[in-house]
Amino acid sequence: MTHPPPDRATLRRATIASVIGNGLEWFDFLVYGFFAQTIAGVFFPANSADLSLILTFATFGVGFLVRPLGGILIGLYADRAGRQKALSLLILLMAAGTLLLGVAPGYASSGLVGPILVLIARILQGISVGGEFASATSLLVEYAPPQRFFYYGSFQMSAQALAVALASGMAYLLSRFLDPAALSAWGWRIPFLLGALIGPVGFYIRRRVGEAPAFLEARRAAPPPRAPLLVVFRDFPAPLIAAIGTIVCGTAATYLWNSYLPVYVVRALHLPITTPLLGAAICGLFYMVWSPLAGLLCDRFGPYRVFFPALIANGLLAFPLFAFVISAPGPDRLFFVQWVGTLLLGMQAAPIPALIASYFPIPVRSTGLAVAYNVSVTLFGGLAPLTMTYAMMVLKTPYVPALYLSAAAILSLVLVLGFRPLPTRLAAAQASQP
Repeated sequence: MTHPPPDRATLRRATIASVIGNGLEWFDFLVYGFFAQTIAGVFFPANSADLSLILTFATFGVGFLVRPLGGILIGLYADRAGRQKALSLLILLMAAGTLLLGVAPGYASSGLVGPILVLIARILQGISVGGEFASATSLLVEYAPPQRFFYYGSFQMSAQALAVALASGMAYLLSRFLDPAALSAWGWRIPFLLGALIGPVGFYIRRRVGEAPAFLEARRAAPPPRAPLLVVFRDFPAPLIAAIGTIVCGTAATYLWNSYLPVYVVRALHLPITTPLLGAAICGLFYMVWSPLAGLLCDRFGPYRVFFPALIANGLLAFPLFAFVISAPGPDRLFFVQWVGTLLLGMQAAPIPALIASYFPIPVRSTGLAVAYNVSVTLFGGLAPLTMTYAMMVLKTPYVPALYLSAAAILSLVLVLGFRPLPTRLAAAQASQP
């Protein structure tokens, strides 16, 4: 039998269930980046401020190192047991890690206990978010109407944008109205504790969403493969490489503008931390609206006609943008650079969820997405703050972020052009077939 298409209420519920975990993931990660210098002092005191910050970003990066393993395990589970069961498990793991970060005692009161708990929290979060994007995106695009495939996929980016706005807005308010002692003692914990409260709400929402009709049709047509990971590597090597390349520049830009920028602005431009936080909050709200509009452009003209111009512009404009703000650091120039970066990022990132989902058939979609997303995000996103912090120490130039972004754009361009599936304009109907 053919399952009827979902009604509006079901589609709305599936969309919320898909994006809520992605939003929580980004809220937590961004808050960690925004308060990196504070967290460095609480958990990783050292004689060198640079070493303390590197230890903090290294712990941040640990969560990304376990992401591929978590992504593969959860992706396999989602392809065999269903997206809904995987997503319900993920939201609980994510909330537990966020809560542990919020309550971990500092080094001064507990010695190594606090840093170890932070490390465990990051591992828990890494495992959970490793499977989050892949399983949530699979559910979202499998529910999406064919003519709005990229529009609905772009809501994953809108969820990230909302998280940017909330996290940066909260960080701005706490940094603006709390003195440094209060912020270090307890203020930085508030966002993590509030983020943990989203977990039970997300679990309730996800438990009420069934599997997408397209997934049920694929399951009825054939049983799931015994070894989805083997199928992905054996039958879809080129789409896997293209999917990794599709994500490279977007994840590099995301972590540059959101996780690393507050540290860069304070240490390289010598501006107060509230300056980039306020800009990030405003740009996050803009991104939240801009991303679905870019998704509609993808549905109308084709994803590559939106993706490639934005990718090339990211690479070409990186140096001029940073030169503009470095030559005369100030809030107005910094905000302009943040806004242009967000505009380009929105165009580039909006097609990514549905685009890479279209590279893999339903029976192995979560597994393929998990491998591609986590390899790319781990290497070029999660480790970006650590990489740029170290490069700034070695190269002694404020243009390190521009170098990083331009290199990521070139790598993305090479991988996608070399390995993307043809034809270049993907049909949404093809993407949802088993």
